[in-house]
Amino acid sequence: MKLPRRTFLHLAAGAAALPFASPLARAQAYPARPVRLIVGFAAGGTTDLAGRLIGQWLSERLGQQFIVENRTGASTNIATEAVARAPADGYTLLVVTASNAINATLYDKLNFDFLRDIAPVAGLIRYPLVMQVNPSFPVKTVPEFISYAKANPGKISYGSGGHGTSIHVASELFKMMTGINMIHVPYRGGAPAMTDLMGGQVQVVLNPLPESMEFIKAGKLRPLAVTTATRSQVLPEIPAVAEFVPGYEASAVQGIGAPKATPAEIVERLNKEINAGLADAKLNARFTELGGTVFPGSAADFGRFMADETEKWAKVVRFSGAKAE
Repeated sequence: MKLPRRTFLHLAAGAAALPFASPLARAQAYPARPVRLIVGFAAGGTTDLAGRLIGQWLSERLGQQFIVENRTGASTNIATEAVARAPADGYTLLVVTASNAINATLYDKLNFDFLRDIAPVAGLIRYPLVMQVNPSFPVKTVPEFISYAKANPGKISYGSGGHGTSIHVASELFKMMTGINMIHVPYRGGAPAMTDLMGGQVQVVLNPLPESMEFIKAGKLRPLAVTTATRSQVLPEIPAVAEFVPGYEASAVQGIGAPKATPAEIVERLNKEINAGLADAKLNARFTELGGTVFPGSAADFGRFMADETEKWAKVVRFSGAKAE
């Protein structure tokens, strides 16, 4: 059947527009059902809380539930693999952490490649670790600590939450950049390391700020410095390590990732809504309460940051000789 010229041109124009209209329609329709936010750590920690804060914001903005699902084990590798293998439709997201960058070198064999298999969506928050000692330890500043360590090689022990944790690699970076010698004492988590620090079994721990605040405020631990490049707005009186060791920087980070090949328009919409949340005064204040600074930017910005972190921590892991247990 031969179509009238006007009808043919109308249909042809509509067909030509479909490839351009389809992504927009898909983004506008998303999400049509609940979305899972996979967290590689147990409920109640900083990563879990960050995931729940942004999940609540996205639920309210997008009209569907963003549900946090905790999948612990293997230093976030179980959670990351679950997302890497999930359908690339925007309904399974990962709360990304510094562990993802560290694990790329720490583990000899993984069933995924983080930078290849997880698409960056957006940054959420960055927060410092705090270099802290027992109040009885005879140093009060970072220069004094370095001098003491050089005068007493191999006599200082530092605690960590285990091989390859941010506490571990941040401490090894400090060793690498200062030339001091400290003995690593790994624990099954940061909490027991902090308990032994207060008991004098280890001399120093670089622990995340949110998990250290109550001990610092109670005078149970003496903070020497924060590990971010600049001072923390939560503890502005405490110097940054970089003020004494130029170029030193280590921070915990949380962001959002998705399976590779997730449609760009869905990634862009999530990025837009997450950045709107980070700019919201109330949500920003909640993130600040966690001891961090919001980390806005494009998906590409977050991707570059994680690539740089992966390269940076690869050098430190190799220097330390650490391997996954």
